[in-house]
Amino acid sequence: MSGIGHWFKAKTKMKRWILLILIGIILACYGLAEILVLKEVSFWEIGKIVAIFIIGFIAIVLGLVGINKRTLELLIESTDERMENKKNINVKSLIFNKTVYDKGPNIVVIGGGSGLNTVLSGLKNYTSNITAIVTVSDYGEGQTNSRRELDMLPLNDIKDSMIALSSKGDEMNQLFNYEFKDGRLRGLSFSDIYFRAMSEVNQDFTKSIMRSNEVLNIIGKVLPVTLDEMKICAELDNGYVVTERSKIAEIVSEKITKINRIYLNPSNCRPAPGVVEAIKEADCIIIGPGSLYTNVIPNLLITSVAKALKESTAIKVYVSNIMTEPGQTDNYSVSDHLNAIISHCGQGIVDYCIYDTGEIVPEFIKKYNMEGQDLVEQDIEKTKGIKFLQRDLSMISDGYIRHDPNLVAKSIIELICDDLKYQDKQNDPQYLMLSNKLREDKRINKLKKHTKKQDMKKAKSKKPNGFNSKRKSKFSNKYSERIASIREADAKTKKKNAAAKKNKTNNIERNKIRQQLEKETIKKQTNIDVRTNMEKRSERPERPFSKKEETIDKKAETTTKAVSKKTPQQIREEMLRKLEGK
Repeated sequence: MSGIGHWFKAKTKMKRWILLILIGIILACYGLAEILVLKEVSFWEIGKIVAIFIIGFIAIVLGLVGINKRTLELLIESTDERMENKKNINVKSLIFNKTVYDKGPNIVVIGGGSGLNTVLSGLKNYTSNITAIVTVSDYGEGQTNSRRELDMLPLNDIKDSMIALSSKGDEMNQLFNYEFKDGRLRGLSFSDIYFRAMSEVNQDFTKSIMRSNEVLNIIGKVLPVTLDEMKICAELDNGYVVTERSKIAEIVSEKITKINRIYLNPSNCRPAPGVVEAIKEADCIIIGPGSLYTNVIPNLLITSVAKALKESTAIKVYVSNIMTEPGQTDNYSVSDHLNAIISHCGQGIVDYCIYDTGEIVPEFIKKYNMEGQDLVEQDIEKTKGIKFLQRDLSMISDGYIRHDPNLVAKSIIELICDDLKYQDKQNDPQYLMLSNKLREDKRINKLKKHTKKQDMKKAKSKKPNGFNSKRKSKFSNKYSERIASIREADAKTKKKNAAAKKNKTNNIERNKIRQQLEKETIKKQTNIDVRTNMEKRSERPERPFSKKEETIDKKAETTTKAVSKKTPQQIREEMLRKLEGK
């Protein structure tokens, strides 16, 4: 009720417009009532009634316009901190000052890699108060020629986060990832040259990053979690220690074991300036998604970061991964991810966990299964003290399962709006802007879906007359793409099996012909060898035969006559053994 009473205060200037609307309603109702009770109709009476009704209708319209205009002015007054004289504010300032649209909840996102950038690219559509706290963890590993030449820190994650927060991400991506191919700059990356120049101009790395947020005009700001050189090390269940971040997954898979814990070397890395302050001032803190042991937990192990998270009154949300990661989270469930964070940092790090519904086309999951990955199990009973929210977060991009930036951002903003509503802040400008934005996005999505359905209907109507146009069930409409994909896979499998069967039949036929030819060849060769041996024996000088020789000759003659009863190969081998033995 206190929120409703706020609109009737003198400084709001809303009562005059409410009164005008009431007068308009009274006049319009009076005009209608006069028509109903009028017994005699005259030109003068009709003119008077119509005039009263028109005046009442105009008063209602003007009152509504005035209320909306004044509402926008109040939004400017409460959100635009840069205006010095708020007494002369009018709605035209909206054209020149877009702070009312850019202002939003203060959100901190902690992580690294593509998961962090997905969240950032979605949230930038709802608020400009975004702080990305990014992992800097590949010191001394895989140093590029550009970094070696310019003596630069590993800034790939920072660079990618700035690209994600840029209003023109595609153009900035091409520029920052451009590598010179000719001249003295050959092999150098534009982003490394830019950051090196900013560091020298500002004489401080942190300042160069902060100034880059302004120079590049990105939405929000990006901060490295630490400026100290650190290494991410892993202790495995079998006691083996991996000191190189890039080899953790490989060695875990090779040793057929699991990660027991992750630690930093040195262990006393200090947070970069502004990191702890950003966490303390945040309205909402997002952790993940991303590689659990190399991008998420290392940020929380930095000195004072976990402590600041526990002390923060902000909403703390963990966005769970959709798929497991080979060598890091094999066979992990949602609870296993959260328990790993709790075991490293303690309780109080996460208040809410948002995880995907898991409704993904099986054909894509099979592709991941072949690489040793699987869906993260939705086992949420093993973790207590955390509220779980199941949402549709996934999409298919270039044949891979990814978090949808818009769906992730929508889930986070809905959670923030629910919290504001719980605090009875429905009239707060921040709540009004966020809820209106969500409603507008929902309306646009409905229009897109409706347009898509209309296009599908048009495409079906263009099919030939023989096409069976029976009405489909809800199941068929929902899973039509999945069914079509399965049918296509089955058709390909049948085609492959038919081709394999045909090849097998052809191979059998070829083998039969080959064996027949080999038999005929061996038979001919055997006959030739027998005749040759007989001729050689006939050329020998006559001498009296022993009884053994006469026996062999008789057997040879008998074998030659019975050649049709034995295979040529057998006859040949027997004859050769006998002759060589003699």
